[in-house]
Amino acid sequence: MELAIEARGLVKRYKSFTALGGVDLAVPRGTVLGLLGPNGAGKTTTVRCLTTLLRPDGGSARVAGVDVIADPGGVRERIGLSGQYSAVDEYLTGQENLVMVGRLYHLGARRSRERAKELLGQFGLEEAANRPAKGYSGGMRRRLDLAAALVAQPEVLFLDEPTTGLDPQGRIEVWELIESLVAGGTTLLLTTQYLEEADRLADEIVVIDRGLVIAQGTADHLKAEVGGERLELTVSSPDQLAAAASILAGVAQGAVGSDAHARSLTAPVTGGAKVLVEALRRLDAADIAIDDVGLRRPTLDDVFLSLTGHAAEEAS
Repeated sequence: MELAIEARGLVKRYKSFTALGGVDLAVPRGTVLGLLGPNGAGKTTTVRCLTTLLRPDGGSARVAGVDVIADPGGVRERIGLSGQYSAVDEYLTGQENLVMVGRLYHLGARRSRERAKELLGQFGLEEAANRPAKGYSGGMRRRLDLAAALVAQPEVLFLDEPTTGLDPQGRIEVWELIESLVAGGTTLLLTTQYLEEADRLADEIVVIDRGLVIAQGTADHLKAEVGGERLELTVSSPDQLAAAASILAGVAQGAVGSDAHARSLTAPVTGGAKVLVEALRRLDAADIAIDDVGLRRPTLDDVFLSLTGHAAEEAS
């Protein structure tokens, strides 16, 4: 299997602080790798090393078949990069921004204009093409930034937390754009702290924490590692929360979690519908009123909590 990105033992230090402690990555061509972790985990440092913005202190890496240390210029010719914050010039129009990027890539004036027009159409920015970018919404700026990363039709695309700061609708719009790029064969490394984002977009996920890879696999594989199902319920009265927790402990395969504010309980279980029916029978016998109840599979939130000991939101 041909690899678009390959890193072995990647190390980056800042004086006494080790930002990366030996990261290994292998991304086949035409796939999406989700690099998942909280702020400060080493995701952005990894991207900067792979895109030649930082020189690693140890290990090796190749992107699009080119060594990032021996031939950084060759790597830059083959990649596109969109960072955490939009890098557009707000005093230029959308079209002028893309033409400028094309000229920087030595595409020539005519091809730069053609490419700008193509991308403005692809990213739904035709109507705003001649407006200064400072008047764009956050979602429009992000789309323009993504378009700029694609001007030179790169073999490999790096997106560093591409939906940070966007509202839910803007995030969904960017996800749809990313999915269309991947459908066209683009190899993508995506860093994110949004677990839903990794679950939706990534073929494979690498979880990084404190500069180390702590887990790797597909979303389904990582969820299977956590194991089991979760029985979740919400009691009608907070006064019955403790009694309901005691009953769930009788059918659970581990500790029962509770949230007094939400009047909710979560219990790891096995047995599917049978254990759900048994729990409801016991709760009914104890005259405990339930507002909501259900079974669900583990999520990437559960995976992250299991691996790191904290939730992604708390880590952020």
